[in-house]
Formats: sequence, structure tokens, C-alpha cells
Amino acid sequence: MRLLLTLPMLIPLATATAMLSAWRRRRAQRALNLIGASLLFVSSLALFAGVWRRGIQAEQIGGWPAPFGITFVADLFSAIMVVLAGLMGLAVAVYSLASIDARREAFGYWPLLHILLMGVCGAFLTGDIFNLFVWFEVMLIASFALLTLGGERAQIEGAVKYVTLNLFSSAIFLAATGLLYGVAGTLNMADLARQLRNTASPGLATTIALLFLISFGIKAAVFPLFFWLPASYHTPPVAVTAIFSGLLTKVGVYAMIRVFTLIFTQGAGFTHGLILWIAGLTMITGVLGAAAQTEFRRLLSFHIISQIGYALMGLALFTPPALAGSVFFLFHVSVAKAALFLTSGVVYKLRGTYDLKKLGGLYQPAPGLAVLFLIPALSLAGIPPLSGFWAKFALVRAGLESGEYAIVATALVVGALTLFSMTKIWAEAFWKKSGAPDGVDAHGFGSQPQRLSCEMLAPTLLLAALSVIIGLLAEPFFDVAARAAEQLLNREEYIRAVLGGGS
Repeated sequence: MRLLLTLPMLIPLATATAMLSAWRRRRAQRALNLIGASLLFVSSLALFAGVWRRGIQAEQIGGWPAPFGITFVADLFSAIMVVLAGLMGLAVAVYSLASIDARREAFGYWPLLHILLMGVCGAFLTGDIFNLFVWFEVMLIASFALLTLGGERAQIEGAVKYVTLNLFSSAIFLAATGLLYGVAGTLNMADLARQLRNTASPGLATTIALLFLISFGIKAAVFPLFFWLPASYHTPPVAVTAIFSGLLTKVGVYAMIRVFTLIFTQGAGFTHGLILWIAGLTMITGVLGAAAQTEFRRLLSFHIISQIGYALMGLALFTPPALAGSVFFLFHVSVAKAALFLTSGVVYKLRGTYDLKKLGGLYQPAPGLAVLFLIPALSLAGIPPLSGFWAKFALVRAGLESGEYAIVATALVVGALTLFSMTKIWAEAFWKKSGAPDGVDAHGFGSQPQRLSCEMLAPTLLLAALSVIIGLLAEPFFDVAARAAEQLLNREEYIRAVLGGGS
């Protein structure tokens, strides 16, 4: 297991390094991209299988014992998120072969993509708060470079907002980390859970918890800290937007779930009550913002915000069924959102625009594409039997069992509004007539679609099919999510795995 715990970081690092050595050889970089992404996905599955069989696994780098050394640790939750990173990385790596232009490739797109994947996997597997900060910074640097790659004006404008807010988040994160070390004398997560259990300064611990909530809230794009996301996510190539939507905000949610189930549990009545309010407001503002949009990717970007609220709902309720719902929801929504963004890229390939008002008539010449959009769109809205229905059903049921009827009502209303905005895209892009002369659409393209490459269609089809498979086989997926939730709530198991012996 020692090697499996580090492979999700070592493979992207080795891939990026090899790509830099082949800087002027485009074909070699593209081949290395596929090899590296495939190996990352395989290693993530092997890690998950090992954690499922043997329980929580921890490794102390360099032989230094915890809490003094660098710790990597994988429980089921982090293993699931690493599998998600491997899946998203492979899908986008294949899609990028047909969608990223040669100019961006020449300026380092491929190594940057794999450095981003390294940062994401490192954040999921680290057992130390300071190293979580380091992995966040690796992600920030790589994501900022990917966001600006190409140098288009819209990209630069979006990147300025993106990096400014995320640097502010990093400053708060670092300050909170320093205060936490001053209070507990350690930054190892398992040791923090043990040291803060009976802290003499519960008020200070709660204040530090709120600083982490703000920092992770910015990175997860929660209310009212979300405005950087719809201003930036629609500006880079769609492959970049897809990997951002599938992983980056989910890292912020992962960090919130990790610290508020493991470390900051003393004032749960206050902090989790606050998170419940944030979850509801995030749902509402995100879906209302989406309803007002007429640009394909910008509308989907607002839905990233809305769906983050559902994931936080399970954390706020803080019960085993609710946390299981959050784990299930995170996997579902990452797959569905990435599929929708990849579909929008295919639409752009056919029609040359993301403007819904200028689209139309795609259903007849490209019925398969219409189905590829409809499956993840209906899943996002929570229509049975797709994965989104079961994810939202679990959260709503947990809310009813906890007596939190306001958040349940909010979740149901937001689900209906999500369906409205998805049907808006369907009506504008696929169903309505294009308004152009016969045989020619509004942009001069023929009524028959251009030939699309397998590199674009295969990952889109895979992710759409996963929404169906997860929905039809919901029970085994829920069993995994429920076991992950049990581990999250059983802090003693995590502490023993990292520190050894008793707690």
C-alpha cells in the first residue's frame, strides 16, 4: 500500500516531467498524456480496492513518525475522490486531443494538465493541514496557467478575478494554519483531532474553524464567495472548463468535509448550523443565476455553484445518511457536470458559438448529441432513474429525518429550477428551428453536422453512460458511500491508522 498511496502524485509528476523533456515533440507529448492519464486512473482504482479491503491506510514519508513527518492517508472518502480525479483526468486527456489547438499545446497545456491532477490527488491524500495548503497552491498555479493559456482578452479578465480571490483565500488559509499551530502545537490532522478534543480555548478553536470555512468556501465557490467562478470558468477552452468543474471546486468541498468531520467538531451546533444556511443560499443563488443566462457554458458555471449547496447540505446535517448522500452526490455531480461541459464543446465544434440565442436545430442533424446532452442534464435535475435522483433523494430523506424541513424545501425547489434551466438549453440549442434557409444554419454551417472525432465523443459518451449506470446500480454505490460516511464519523479509526495505538 505504500506505493499505492504515493502513485497518484508520482504518476502525474513523472508524466509532466517526461513531457517537458519532449517539449518540441508534439506527438510524444500527446502519447505521454494518454499513458499518464491511464496509469493514474488504474492506480486510483487499485488504491480504492486496497482501502476497501484493508481499511484506512497511512504512510509516513521519509520514515519520520507521525505527527512529526509528512503523512499521506487514504480512507474510503479520499480514495473515492482520487478515483474521481483519475476518471476526470482520463476523460479530459482524451477529449483534449481533438479540442486543444496546437498553439496551446506548444505553450505547455499537457504538462500543466498533469500538474493540476497531481495537486488534486495530493490534496485528497495528504494527512497534514500545511501540506493541504501546499497542494492547494500547486493546483492554483497550474489552474491559473491553464486559465490564461492562449492569452485571449476574456481569459485574462476572468483569470484576474480567479487568481485574486483564490490568493485571498490562500492568505486566510495560511493565517488560520498559523493560529491552529499556535493553539494545538501540531498540524497533523489526526493529531489535531486528538489535541482539540478537550482544548482549553474552545472559542478560539471555533474562530479558527470559521477562518477555514471562509478559505475553503472561496475555493468551493459557496455563497456569498462564488462570483469569481461564473466570471472565469466559461473563458478557457471547454476541456479546461470540464476539468475545473469536475475537480477544483470539489477539492474545496472535500477539505470542508474533512476538517469539519475530523478536526472541528466541538462547536458543531454552531458551525454546522452556519454551513446549513450557506448550503441553502448557495443552492438558491446558483440556480437563479443559471436561469438568467443565455450563454451555454456560463449557465452551466452557475449550476456548479448551485450543486455545491447540495454537497454541503449533507455535511451540515452531520448524520451518517446525510454524509453518505454528500459522498454519493459529489461523485454524481462531477460526472454529470463534466459531461455537460464536454457536450457544450461538441456543440461549439458544430456551430461555432455558445450563445443559446444563436443556436437551434441540432436535434434533427445530430440526435445522438441531443441524447448525450439530455442524459446528464436530467441527471443534474434529479430525474429518475439517473444518478442525480438517488443523490438528491438521499439528501432529502436525511433532511426529513433530521427535521430540517426548510433545507429540504429549498433542495426540492432548486431541483425544479434546475430542470427549468436544462429544458431552456434543450429548447434553445436542440429543439427550436435555427431560423436559417434550408440546408444552412444561422452561422453558415450545413444542416448535416461536421464529422466529429472519437476523441471528443468517446469521453462524453462514457460520462453520460456513467450517469445511467450509477442510477441503475445505485445500491452498491450507496453501500460504498455509506461505509465512507461511517469512517468520516468514526474519528478514532482515522487517528489509530495515522498515529497508531490508542487515541
